[in-house]
Amino acid sequence: MRYHYLLVALLLLPASADAADPPNIILIMADDVSWEAFGSYGADDYQTPHLDAMADRGVRFAHCYSTPICTTSRVMIMTGKYNFRNYTHFGYLNPAEKTFANLLRDGGYKTAVAGKWQLNGLHNDLPRCKDVRRPNDAGFDEYCLWQLTLTKQEAGERYWSPPIEQNGEPITIEENDGKYGPDLFCDFLCDFMTRNQRKPFFAYYPMVLVHNPFVPTPDTIGDRTRDHSSNKLVDDKKQEFQAMVNYMDKIVGRIVAKTEELGIAENTIILFTADNGTNVNIVSRWRGQDIKGGKGGMTDMGTHVPLLAYWKGTTPQGKVLDDLVDFTDFYPTLAEAAGIRLGKDDPIDGRSFLPQLRGQVGNPRDWIFCHYQPYWRKIPGQFARTARYKLYRDGRFYEPPADLKEQTDLAQTVKDTDRQKVHQQLQTVLNAAPPEPTDRTADRNTEHRPVYPDWQRLD
Repeated sequence: MRYHYLLVALLLLPASADAADPPNIILIMADDVSWEAFGSYGADDYQTPHLDAMADRGVRFAHCYSTPICTTSRVMIMTGKYNFRNYTHFGYLNPAEKTFANLLRDGGYKTAVAGKWQLNGLHNDLPRCKDVRRPNDAGFDEYCLWQLTLTKQEAGERYWSPPIEQNGEPITIEENDGKYGPDLFCDFLCDFMTRNQRKPFFAYYPMVLVHNPFVPTPDTIGDRTRDHSSNKLVDDKKQEFQAMVNYMDKIVGRIVAKTEELGIAENTIILFTADNGTNVNIVSRWRGQDIKGGKGGMTDMGTHVPLLAYWKGTTPQGKVLDDLVDFTDFYPTLAEAAGIRLGKDDPIDGRSFLPQLRGQVGNPRDWIFCHYQPYWRKIPGQFARTARYKLYRDGRFYEPPADLKEQTDLAQTVKDTDRQKVHQQLQTVLNAAPPEPTDRTADRNTEHRPVYPDWQRLD
């Protein structure tokens, strides 16, 4: 009888949060900004104290890679698949695709998305492009989104007085008059976190910052320089961009602070990355040199993005990792964090980097792969790379850390033993991939859009 009472007493004790509760997950993805704009990565022109604090308290990955443009990266990160498997149109996520939000919602998480959507297929007038339920189908219980069923040409821009659709209801320009879109999205997510603080939640914030148009933020209205000779305001895009980067950092700080306020920081993983390189009209100083934004192109300026991870009390403090990460890796990482075993309907391309967030060695990649055909009149292609070397499908071979602009082709000098070994390794990856896209004029009118959903795993 004594053992019976002991068992009952044990069952009535509150469960340990560490043992019982999977962590909350917050994934923040900035729009059109790369490594050269962050202090912890060596930026000279920008102030990012909140993100730098994340790096100091958590893990900074030195080698995370996206694709060169927004939709290709967004489809890749949400589905965990290389673009050759499922990407067919700019601005489109096939509603038949399973996303990381579907995975987590099915696993018991409350889910929300706020910010930029641009995935309904509006640019090609695809089926269900005007359906407000598409984010719900993609796994999100709640949403607050710009460019869901209305293009910016139809409704308006994303910053001041933005048209937003929230949980099936439009919030018009008139209703949002004078309000700042990034703040509205942040407010929505902070409210979502507050309402769901006692449940595991997944908050996805694909930011509208810092995509053009480059306009004042709430912190810089009235601060524009005036040309005294003409008495006109100077249209300084770089100045506006810098202010937008600073405000993006401020919003990240608000979200991190919210987890502290709610007392959930020790059970919340916060990930920060970006979808592609910086706008090509922006030139930034980085470690004493000029870096021209490379959005849309396949160099490091277009594909090398930040990745910071902070999990209070779990991530090693100030750890800098050279481990390779690409956007297929987020899906299995979130699955492992949630304690969800991947099944037959889950992607096969990615590799979890969760062990590294716990201070473990994990199973880091030997290479990353990029398949790029956005159907947006950009130069397509494929490459595979290590942290040091990069091989294109057409044979060009570079050492990006020493040659960011890829001006010195090493293809004829691979006889060096170490270099030759890497070249062979990367060539094996490319040989295992499906055909390289080559149509440089591909756009919204292109008819032939091949995909290879059942292609073998590349390694």
